Amino acid sequence: MLTNEDIAKLIEAHKQVFPTKEDFDDLRDDFSDLQTSVDGIAKKFTDYQQELKVYQHRTNNLEGWAQKAGGKLGINYEK
Repeated sequence: MLTNEDIAKLIEAHKQVFPTKEDFDDLRDDFSDLQTSVDGIAKKFTDYQQELKVYQHRTNNLEGWAQKAGGKLGINYEK
C-alpha cells in the first residue's frame, strides 16, 4: 500500500513531468507575442514587395522615355 510520503513523491514527480495550466498560459502568452512579431515582419515584407513593383514600373517608364528621347536625338540606347 502507498504511504502518504509515496503519494507526495508521486504528486511532485507529476508536477515535474506534466505541464500545469499556468505553464500553458505562459506558453500562450509567448506564442501570442511571437505571432505579433511574425505578423509585423510579414507586413513589412509585403510593403517592401509593393514598393519594388512601383520602382520597377517607374524604371520601365523612364527607360521607355530615354529610348524615345535617344531616338529623336540620334543616340542609340540599349538595355
